[in-house]
Amino acid sequence: MRNVVIILLLALLSCKGETESEIDQSVYNMWDDFTKANPEFKQEELPESWFFHNNKIDANRLAQLVVSGKKQADSGLYAWYKAANADLPSVGAKHIITNFEGKAQAIIQIKKVDTIPFNKISETYAKMDMGTNISALKKWKKAHWDFFSQTLEESGNKPTENMLVVCESFETIWSINHQ
Repeated sequence: MRNVVIILLLALLSCKGETESEIDQSVYNMWDDFTKANPEFKQEELPESWFFHNNKIDANRLAQLVVSGKKQADSGLYAWYKAANADLPSVGAKHIITNFEGKAQAIIQIKKVDTIPFNKISETYAKMDMGTNISALKKWKKAHWDFFSQTLEESGNKPTENMLVVCESFETIWSINHQ
């Protein structure tokens, strides 16, 4: 059971959580640079930092898509939030996206959060999440079905076409390109 909870928590975040002592200095530096250039955010706390996915290749690829502004959305299963008794993402929240090694790559701000059945995801949303215009919905469905299936099966569950997906749209508001 302990492994199921750990897997669900990791899947919920689709990333590696970091304790304050594990946070790379680049995260602090990026936030400091951002708040110096945008003093209206100086009083805000350091946002959470994390990377996408669960492996180096995908984490680094997705971070680059965020830096370039091509990736503008992220998806997670509603069931993960429910199992972890966690709140859904908040509009306006900021996050620092890192590469797999924890080096800051970009700051994003959540613009919209929807809960949509898997089989109702739109082509427009898939393009924002995948960072591509080429067969985006087909690629989104394949990649997310595979990932969701893997994580659900580890907890003894199976994916369905009607499973709820938490769809976050975001804007990249700062990146390593600013430095």
